[in-house]
Amino acid sequence: MRWLLPDGIEEVLPSEAWHLEELRRRLVDLYRTWGYDLVMPPFIEYLESLLTGTGHDLDLQTFKLTDQLSGRMMGLRADMTPQVARIDAHHLRKDLPVRLCYLGTVLHTRPTGFNRSRSPFQVGAELYGHAGVEADVEILRLMLETLKATEVGVVHLDLGHVGIFRGLSREAALSAEQERALYNALQRKARAEMETLMSEFAVPAGLQTRLAGLAELNGGIEMLDVARERLGDVGPNMLAAVDALQHVADTMSRYAPDVPLHFDLAELRGYAYHTGMVFAALVPGHGEEVARGGRYDNIGGVFGQARPATGFSADLKTLLSVASPPEAEAASGILSPWSADEGLMSQVRALRSAGERVVYSLPGHGDSPADLGCDRVIVRNGERWEVTGIEDDAE
Repeated sequence: MRWLLPDGIEEVLPSEAWHLEELRRRLVDLYRTWGYDLVMPPFIEYLESLLTGTGHDLDLQTFKLTDQLSGRMMGLRADMTPQVARIDAHHLRKDLPVRLCYLGTVLHTRPTGFNRSRSPFQVGAELYGHAGVEADVEILRLMLETLKATEVGVVHLDLGHVGIFRGLSREAALSAEQERALYNALQRKARAEMETLMSEFAVPAGLQTRLAGLAELNGGIEMLDVARERLGDVGPNMLAAVDALQHVADTMSRYAPDVPLHFDLAELRGYAYHTGMVFAALVPGHGEEVARGGRYDNIGGVFGQARPATGFSADLKTLLSVASPPEAEAASGILSPWSADEGLMSQVRALRSAGERVVYSLPGHGDSPADLGCDRVIVRNGERWEVTGIEDDAE
């Protein structure tokens, strides 16, 4: 049974691995055209760096071990976002907006959803240094371009904003523990449980109505007008959150008019570290989001520079699994005999330099060209070596 792998840990076999690599290259090129610079954070580093800022929410997801050189605790990254934030704040230290992208394997102690991998291949982009909604729109557009490049089909966007629930909780003077309990009930849209908790916490009646009402504030763009009416005379920051969602809706209607938008003021993904707008992309037939993101301002403060920040991430393996199956590729390669002849070696080098796939037929094996994925062969024609089709060679 030595071939068994741990649950949620999988290997990628040749055909799928090539598709994964082709997609990775396509996305890196895409991000470059948008002005995003590629970074490659380490797979392992000191635990306090990984669990700072956004990383606190990842504590249970992080494998931990002791560094044999320093005796300090280290962690295997469960998310690359905190690492990229550290690079922006500590190494780059610019006042201008900075755009960074990344791709690499992360490791989770447990799956994040049904049938999810514990070793996702994370891809993402982050935009630092701009607090305006324009940055959120850019990240949303880039996420949609990423999904278009992976050919996942029809995409729906789900948007929310943590500022409204957080602002109402602050007005209700809830403790961190009380806020967490109320948040958990809100995620389940358990209104009766919310009302019971708020009575126990002595939340004023008006705030009780607004907090419980968040569970019902979901739907199309028309829901934003309902939200303004129901929130009434709450603080300006909470109404600004609704206005920010309206701005995104108006802008995305021009950039991506065919993408359905759904708003949910109770869906607060990543509430522990997000500071503003949150969003997720969903595709029909797949029960969980295929990409997600949001605003997480000032995460870089612990690394020396607090900056506005927004970004998204996805698992490339998940995107590949929900994408349209690629068409089977016809065999394309050249089979070469094994020989030390200088003319043959020169021919093989030239073909490979031109991008051709050339496979040597090793002595003692009777593999046919088709067995090795080849549709042509190299044959000697007098003093020259020539490439010919398999049918031509047979004749």
